[in-house]
Amino acid sequence: MVQWVLSVFNGNNVKGAEKLKKKSSFSGQIGFVLAAAGSAVGVGNLWRFPYLVARDGGGLFLIIYLVLVLTFGFTLLTTDISIGRKTGQSAIRAYESMRPGWKKLGFLTFMVPVLIMTYYAVIGGWILKYFIVFLTGASGDAAKDSYFTSFITNTSSVWFGLIFMLVTALIVYNGVEGGIERCSKFIMPVLLIMVVCIAIFSLTLKSKGADGVVRTGLDGLKVYIIPDVSGLTVSRFLQVTLDAMSQLFFSLSVSMGIMITYGSYVKKDVDLNKSVAQIEVVDTVVAFLAGVMIIPAIYVFSGMDGMSAGPSLMFVALPKTFYAMGTAGRVIGLVFFLLAAFAALTSCISVLESITANCMEIFHTGRKKTTLVLGVIYLAATAVIALGYSLFYLEIPLPNGTTGQLLDIMDYISNSFLMPFITIFSTILVGWLVKPQWIIEEMEHPNGKFSRKQLYIVMIKFVMPVIMVILFLQSTGLLDRILSK
Repeated sequence: MVQWVLSVFNGNNVKGAEKLKKKSSFSGQIGFVLAAAGSAVGVGNLWRFPYLVARDGGGLFLIIYLVLVLTFGFTLLTTDISIGRKTGQSAIRAYESMRPGWKKLGFLTFMVPVLIMTYYAVIGGWILKYFIVFLTGASGDAAKDSYFTSFITNTSSVWFGLIFMLVTALIVYNGVEGGIERCSKFIMPVLLIMVVCIAIFSLTLKSKGADGVVRTGLDGLKVYIIPDVSGLTVSRFLQVTLDAMSQLFFSLSVSMGIMITYGSYVKKDVDLNKSVAQIEVVDTVVAFLAGVMIIPAIYVFSGMDGMSAGPSLMFVALPKTFYAMGTAGRVIGLVFFLLAAFAALTSCISVLESITANCMEIFHTGRKKTTLVLGVIYLAATAVIALGYSLFYLEIPLPNGTTGQLLDIMDYISNSFLMPFITIFSTILVGWLVKPQWIIEEMEHPNGKFSRKQLYIVMIKFVMPVIMVILFLQSTGLLDRILSK
């Protein structure tokens, strides 16, 4: 169906599509790093990271996550970007050009953003709604316990997701340098400044609770960074590690074809060694500062009870916290949700761009017509997922022991199942079939430097295949069954 629609739009103009593809590139290293960092810095950093830290032992999660970023994250980011630039193609054809017969792995990688795109604009729409609420001075309504549930279960919530999806499609429609890079060059510096300012403000907070205890932002910082290992078991440690790895995939946009696509737009004179390090640093710093923004503030006004908010932390606990701050909190809340909207937009753009690039290669279509068709498809998908809490409500048990609605199902399949599965086979492909030197050659171009070459070889050949199999078994619930026998 999709192929027929696309062929109707441009009559299979192969030469025109190839010509357009060759013109697509980032202007240089700064443009690439900001766009890639924009993809990495998203809702995962501002929403998912803080609530996982609060749930998974504070500093314990931070330590595990940092170790994973410097090892697994570095390896996956290096691999994806190098594959993209060396092949000059998006995920499906990139894997096939590396090794004949591996197109199926490219197809699975392509399916990750396809699934994520069905719900990312929905979350972006929720953030947009809260920004409007704070902008119009109705933050008191948002602070009510039932507000978020009432909002997402109302069919009118779908319009916010549709607006977010339209903006995303418009930017991708305008291309790599004219749309994605231009947007990232504006949004990323503004986002970084806002994150730092709110984080500093959060540490200055002080409040006396109903129990008479005075709590400060610095007390909340201790809760955030000091490891909590009480009741820690092997199974619990593996689950925290899985959470951190899932967050890593989601945050760095690896094992989903996005960085392969972005890598294919990078010019040969760009230093990938330096670029990878810069993307790692920006993404990790923003994630850490997001925790500094959120955890101390919630602790000051809600105590340890606020730490158990889980996924509802951004949309339930935070509005309460901002409201409790008084006038200053309403301003901070407005700035925070603007920041979150920016972060969600840059990530949403990267997801749609990955799908667009692959479809252009598969169906030999031009960017504008491909984006128009995908825009229509994902407007429909966004509507369905948004209405999954009202008209299309259902509950399905998931292998991780939870139950989920449509959004949860898409998230589980893409993040907890497909990403670890893809990583297992991509490490086998690079580590043992095409060999690490294939990647190293691209990382050393143009200046011959790859400072973490030995670490990369050990990780891609020996460590990652084994660890990823264990984490995949954990994510599917199979590991608990094996250990219980």
